[in-house]
Amino acid sequence: MTAETATTSPDHLGTASRLRAEGVTLRYDARTVSEDLTFAVPDGSFTVIIGPNACGKSTLLRALSGLLTPAAGRVLLDDAPLTSYAARERARRLAFLPQTMTAPEGITVAELAARGRFAHQRVLRRYSAADVDAVERALAATGTTDIADRRLDELSGGQRQRAWIAMVLAQDTPLVLLDEPTTYLDVTHQLEVLTLLHHLHVQGRTVVAVLHDLHHAARYATHLVAMKDGRVVAQGDPAEVVTADRVHDVFGLDATVVPDPVTGAPLVVPADTR
Repeated sequence: MTAETATTSPDHLGTASRLRAEGVTLRYDARTVSEDLTFAVPDGSFTVIIGPNACGKSTLLRALSGLLTPAAGRVLLDDAPLTSYAARERARRLAFLPQTMTAPEGITVAELAARGRFAHQRVLRRYSAADVDAVERALAATGTTDIADRRLDELSGGQRQRAWIAMVLAQDTPLVLLDEPTTYLDVTHQLEVLTLLHHLHVQGRTVVAVLHDLHHAARYATHLVAMKDGRVVAQGDPAEVVTADRVHDVFGLDATVVPDPVTGAPLVVPADTR
């Protein structure tokens, strides 16, 4: 599939976008992941990026967050080059949770969440009532209030992941980017996290997430993006993006796509290979 056969992009629809990549080439050393890639995140959307391993999903997210500088092209945030923002100012506009994070030994969940307030604190004005309120709301939203005083290194993988998400929420930004936020979580906590992200979207934040689970992606996304070989091959409403032909083209999977009996979203049923 080529870009020309994909669903119409937000730019062509005239959809507003505070965050976009224009003709970017993304590389790690000598290895090119994406070349001349243009992509816009629709404002107010819950955008989910799907695709096979090593297709460029996480690389695109790192570029949109500013952790990876394009070898060519540019990423724009509020119509200004992302590279033009000081780190603190950028952190007031967007938050990013990578796949893996490290924290100081012995740090508690509450202390970790409080680190999300760094961008809002000035040199002569430290922790404020607004900071306390933001951290408390983030802990409550992620279900980590009852473990706020526990050390991160003594928690389960799922609890640690929710603590990291609390830090991102405490940052209180209009744009939230998350790379595989349901990693390490059991099914119940996966759905809790995705429901939380859905609520953030409903409340007006723009959420962008990389997910591996096609069912979850189709159920929760308002804007679904399919990537393959470093290219965006389709994007739009999940019902338009998730088709049997596209699942085969992108993932090499023979499947039937039926309506989810609960939500009506596309549900991918793999062919019987026994």
